[in-house]
Amino acid sequence: MEFFQVKGVTEAQEELLFHLVERTPRVEKVKLDVAVGRVLAQDIYADQDVPNFSRSTVDGYAVRAADTFGAGEGLPAYLEVVGEVHMGCWPEWTLHPGTAVKIPTGGMLPEGADAVVMVEYTEVLEGGTIEVTRPVAPGENVIRRGEDIAAGQRVLEQGKTLRPHDVGALAAAGKEEIPVAVPPRVAILSTGDEVVPPGTRAEVGQVRDINGPALAAAVREDGGNPVLLGIVPDRYEELLGRAKKALENDLILISGGSSVGTRDVTAGVIEALGPPGILAHGVSVRPGKPTILAVVQGKPVLGLPGHPASALVAYGLFVRPLIRRLLGAEPETFSRPVAARISRNIASAAGREDHIRVVLKERNGELWAEPVLGKSGLISTLVKADGTVVIPAAREGLTEGEAVKVQLC
Repeated sequence: MEFFQVKGVTEAQEELLFHLVERTPRVEKVKLDVAVGRVLAQDIYADQDVPNFSRSTVDGYAVRAADTFGAGEGLPAYLEVVGEVHMGCWPEWTLHPGTAVKIPTGGMLPEGADAVVMVEYTEVLEGGTIEVTRPVAPGENVIRRGEDIAAGQRVLEQGKTLRPHDVGALAAAGKEEIPVAVPPRVAILSTGDEVVPPGTRAEVGQVRDINGPALAAAVREDGGNPVLLGIVPDRYEELLGRAKKALENDLILISGGSSVGTRDVTAGVIEALGPPGILAHGVSVRPGKPTILAVVQGKPVLGLPGHPASALVAYGLFVRPLIRRLLGAEPETFSRPVAARISRNIASAAGREDHIRVVLKERNGELWAEPVLGKSGLISTLVKADGTVVIPAAREGLTEGEAVKVQLC
């Protein structure tokens, strides 16, 4: 069997997404303390103002800003202190011209006050009077009621992947349980007569299963629920039976057996699962060319290369976007790439997208990206790398010293 229907990366991504059956993500409610990393299943709105009272951001004195205009070291403003605000208590005073109230950070502003003078710019005099040596503007050192989040305001949108500070915003909005998308179940099958479980002693001619655990970790990191279905020998009927069982899940990954050898049965098995079947057998990318992209019963089925680097590059290009799609997540926002210079000439074939693993090193205050040399079957090249530089299909390589963008691992 030879490669057929080889496609460019973008074309393959678009066609795979086009053939998927749209599914509304399943929804569950989770406690706020375990919500980080989950995807919101609906918009979240605030039911009250945050904060629900105007408060001070500093220790000092609540004042009417107009009473401090023109104040300075040589000509301070003098104000009568009529009370003190206590945390968690409603102030019982209303400020009139020429008065002030002592207030702590977070204290509620009394009626009539519109600013707070920091304690550093005041001097306490006898008789309950202070002098103010610096003017304040209306609203200075104050957070107004509803300034952070207003009642009825949308706090977070459906599809948002929750970060720690998003969880904080939900807490501020009074949410204890939130609706999130149920992680899609991603079946992972490893294939090969020579492949043995990680805990097994590898005899001569055997290799431990790297891709199964690595892909499961990637799926979990991206918000999916990995379902490890074990290792299957290179036998058509056995792999077909396991693959049919795997279709109970939302997405199926078959690692190994996607190349062109006579024992590589993955493509035949995937084609036998049902229509529309294989969309591409081979993608113009290195590493990762033998990738198989298919849709069966509206579900994505991918045959990933057996070499670890190839499998994980293909995962990033095709599986990660699928998981986000199944979660109903917002379009992926990549972390900001790091600017660097490539440390040596790198050749690349035109028409093929190359993903070069690199390690970052600083030289004379500037970052340089040094390629991590090694074949796609070596997991150690991934461990050593800090990130990846992509050479677009339209380029024929990079020149030493050229500016590049490094996508961190």
